[in-house]
This record gives sequence, structure tokens and C-alpha cells, in this order.
Amino acid sequence: MQKLPSRLKLESWLVAAGRSAEPGAPLNVPPIPASNFILGQERSYSRTDSTPTWEALEEIIGGLEAGRAVAFASGMAAVAAIFDQLAAGALVVIPDDCYQGVVGLAMAGAARGRWSVQRIALTDTVAWQQACAEADLIWLESPSNPLLTVADLAAICAAPRKPGAIVAVDNTFATPLNQQPLAFGATVAVQSATKFIGGHSDLLAGVVTTRDENLWQQLQRTRALAGATPGTFEAFLAVRGARTLALRLERAQRNAMELAQRLEQHPLVTRVRYPGLPSHPTHETAKRVLKGFGTIISFDLRGDAAFADAVCHNVRLIRHATSLGAVETTMERRAAIAGQEHLPPTLLRLSVGVEDVDDLWEDLDSAIRTAAG
Repeated sequence: MQKLPSRLKLESWLVAAGRSAEPGAPLNVPPIPASNFILGQERSYSRTDSTPTWEALEEIIGGLEAGRAVAFASGMAAVAAIFDQLAAGALVVIPDDCYQGVVGLAMAGAARGRWSVQRIALTDTVAWQQACAEADLIWLESPSNPLLTVADLAAICAAPRKPGAIVAVDNTFATPLNQQPLAFGATVAVQSATKFIGGHSDLLAGVVTTRDENLWQQLQRTRALAGATPGTFEAFLAVRGARTLALRLERAQRNAMELAQRLEQHPLVTRVRYPGLPSHPTHETAKRVLKGFGTIISFDLRGDAAFADAVCHNVRLIRHATSLGAVETTMERRAAIAGQEHLPPTLLRLSVGVEDVDDLWEDLDSAIRTAAG
């Protein structure tokens, strides 16, 4: 790989990292769809040795936090690899507001007797600090999905912890540009590269970054044994998407702040959750731990679930779709998702994209007013 100048800003690293320095080599990282290689060098079989394509992705994402990254076939594959490091009988602590896939994985393992699970409110910093001394895996998600609660990662990650314990932070919503969990003292940072890193709703991938060399090797071994390797074309797309992450995030965050402020004034909206708003319960924490407030908004509508569903069906520029973090704006009613039925029935999660903000507002406001009749 190319040797780069020291102390590059993250925005420059995203563009420059992971490229070859060989004369005559492609400027951009090409997809190399190879399952095996001619024997005699380090590389022999891609499941166990990786390919140059996803090595480039690992260099880019790992370098954002001055760590080493391991790429996986999906965000959940990355999550599962971390849980796989636990010994039988371990104690796992997860937030009260947490991605349903992680909750499902944690509860399934508990049902089979692999570990026990404790849940703590993200805002209860003292309880998290106490849990660090007892738990084997402290799983934090900040900002959370979909209530956008921001945890005090600086205080929690600095707490004394049980020897060998893993403090993992799902950093998907913030991205490494807005939040640096490893700098706070987390053991691992997890990204669903499906979201902001890929940025175009066209791939599945996950990445785990750590500064613990032994854990990095263990995660590689887990990936190989479980067969959770990323596809070559998916890794190629993730590299391509990562190049523009800073630009996309900057534009989408600006749009999100504007839309959140307008939604707060809408007569048919009863609550807006966005960490950048002074009204958000963890706004002060967000100002301390986040460089930017992200692109996700959740808001509650006046009325019932049928009204919220109608709003989702009425939008035209905004897409009624799940997932998030792409160039296009998407929206969905989260309580309609299995495992999320406990959420407010009219809560809509809006992933703000890079379109013109006035066009987005006209579409959203029109959809709400049309549904209201």
C-alpha cells in the first residue's frame, strides 16, 4: 500500500488510503474476484488470507481510528464475531434502546445458556461505569437506534473494567468522523458499512476496528472459521463509498439540522429527536462527545399508526424504505418492524440524504398534511 504523509486529516485519509504505490498499478482499488491464489507467497485462499480489495477497505476504516480493522460480510456478522469472543457464562450488558438485530443475537445466546444479559438505560452513566467492573461485554450504541440517545462514552470507557472485558461501541450512526470510540478507551468500534461507509444502498458489509493486536487476530480467526468474509464486489463498493463519506456526511448533516428545526415547529409533529437540537435530552452530552450530530432524525406524529403509515406512503422524493446512511433520504415507521413494537406507534425514523433541503421539506410537509386530510 502507498506510504502517506503523517498527520493527514480524516477527510484526506478517506481519499488517499488503501491505494497501491506500484508504478503502473491502477489508481483506484480494483475488485479482485479470486477465491484462491498461486501458492508460494503469503496469500493462498481468500477465506483465510483475505483479498487486496477488502484489505484496502480495512486500511481505510482502521486508519480513521488509528487502529486495525477486520471487514465482514455484514454489520451483524461483525457483531456476531465480537460476541463469539465470549466464554460460556459471560455477562453481557446492552442498552435499553438498541438495534433489534443486536438484541435478538444477545437474547438468542442467553436462551441457549451461552451468556446472561443485562440492560441499562444509556443515560445512566453511573450504572454503566459500575457494569464495566463486572461485565465481560459492555455493548454501547451511541447515538442509539432509533431514539438517538447519546451516551457519555468518555466517562463510561474510562471506568475501571473487569480484566479481559470488551467495551464495544456501535459507531454506525456517528461514523468515525463524528465520534472516535477507541480514543475514548473502547476496545472495539463497530460499523455497519452497509450504511454511511457504502453510502449508496447497494451493499452489505461490516467492519470492526481495534487497537488490541491479539483481539484483531482473534477476530480474523473468527471470520475465517465462520466464513463471514465480505464479497469482493461489496468490498470494492465500500471502498468507493468511503472516498466520499466526508462530503456526504457534511451535506446530509446540514440538511438534517434544518429539517429537525422545521419539524419542531410543525403543528402535526408532537416530538422531534435529534442530538443537535437543544430540546434533545442528551444534547449537552452530544456536544461533548460528537463532532457532528449525524443525519438521523426520529419524530412522533400527532395521531395513530395508520396516520403515520399514510405519511410514509405519501412521500415522493423521500423513499419509504428501511436502512439508512445513503445519498437518498429514507423514512419508515419503526414500530411496524418486528422487535420494535414497544416504540411509540407514530415514530418515524428519517435518514436524511444529500438532496436539496427545501425539496425534502416540501415533500415531507406535503405528505404529512395530505395524510391529515
